[in-house]
Amino acid sequence: MINTNIATILSKAPEAAYSFSGLYFLVIMGGVILYAISAYRNGKPYTNAIPKSFRNINPAYLKPLTKYFAYYQKLSPANKKIFEKRVQYFIDSKQFISRGSGKITPEMKALIAASAIQLTFGLKDIYLANFKRILVYPDDYYSTIYRRYHKGEVNPKAKLIVLSWRSFLEGYIDPSDSINLGLHEMAHALHLENKIQNEEYGFLDKKQLREFEKLTKRETSKIKNGEESIFRDYVGGNNYEFFAGCVEVFFENPYLFKKEVPDLYFIFTKLLNQDPTVILS
Repeated sequence: MINTNIATILSKAPEAAYSFSGLYFLVIMGGVILYAISAYRNGKPYTNAIPKSFRNINPAYLKPLTKYFAYYQKLSPANKKIFEKRVQYFIDSKQFISRGSGKITPEMKALIAASAIQLTFGLKDIYLANFKRILVYPDDYYSTIYRRYHKGEVNPKAKLIVLSWRSFLEGYIDPSDSINLGLHEMAHALHLENKIQNEEYGFLDKKQLREFEKLTKRETSKIKNGEESIFRDYVGGNNYEFFAGCVEVFFENPYLFKKEVPDLYFIFTKLLNQDPTVILS
């Protein structure tokens, strides 16, 4: 995000800033900042520039985005191009594996990849590198480890993201119920990826994560005590589930989140480097 606090900029400037050369520097920097703000508000690319080596999206993947994916549909033309190339790169970098009947379709690849890129759109060069394989079941599946049916899970040791396709689709059918399996599991993967020592290690702001952990205690205690909360009971168990639950509300009900829990909403705009109330307005 761009720091528009001029007082902050001036406080960091040396005393020489008040000389002619210093003032000239501030004027130039001010112009750059104002141009950046103007470009941001007028639909210029929201995220950092992507590598030139990224190829254009396959038309078979573009069609589902255009038809079904609301986040993509609301982006500016410039941001759509970035989103498309990032989706294509994500697909190219993962192995999609069918579990059960049927095969992996272009629609499945496109929409699953789009859920990951929606989450990471404000982050530079983050594609959940540890997670090499995405397993897709046609419906909820039985876990022999946990001995219960699952809709999805993330296994960093096995480098897997597992999804029920039916439950994944249900998450996007109603875009405002704050329940979205794709975003939930991708949030788990993102949260874990930040701690795995690879090329994507440590990308989430440490200060904001500490603040998140403090506020997690406050908000999860409300859930456990039966107090009114915008977060569902399921996510009140621990930091990881609460992080994923926050991501669901952040994208599906951003205005409500911002109104009811503004301090926590602000933290997520910093952690994910995007604000759905701005980028989707």
